[in-house]
Amino acid sequence: MNRLVQGGDGREWVVRAQMEWRRPVTAENFEHDVAGSHTPGIAMLAVTVLLAIILVAWLPDGVVVPPWVIWGLLLIALFFPLRWVLNRPWTVVAETEGDVVSDRPPERWVGIVSGMFKVRNEVSKLVKTIHRESLPDFDGPLHPME
Repeated sequence: MNRLVQGGDGREWVVRAQMEWRRPVTAENFEHDVAGSHTPGIAMLAVTVLLAIILVAWLPDGVVVPPWVIWGLLLIALFFPLRWVLNRPWTVVAETEGDVVSDRPPERWVGIVSGMFKVRNEVSKLVKTIHRESLPDFDGPLHPME
């Protein structure tokens, strides 16, 4: 997601957001971001699939399963993957090359926003703020980088 924004002072800003597959390591959560591997998740998925196969294989012949049970089980099975996809962190970057005429230096602001719908809201607020005030909001999720 890329947007070109004209700031109030005439500079052109490029605002972009990119989904991250892993949570970026920050100083606040460094100790808690130690994961061995993907093996426990793969093992739990294999156990779940094995139990589902056993449940279907041992189903007696005369049993009729209502469709709402199948839909309910499918919803339960898709809840966590869907939640994972919708809550991925996004890196939002707003940068400008500066302006030689008015002697403004290049700037780069970077921040992390979690959630697919929240990132769209933050990017639209960021675009409006840059258009109005020529800079991203200091109270927002973005911070200036040196």
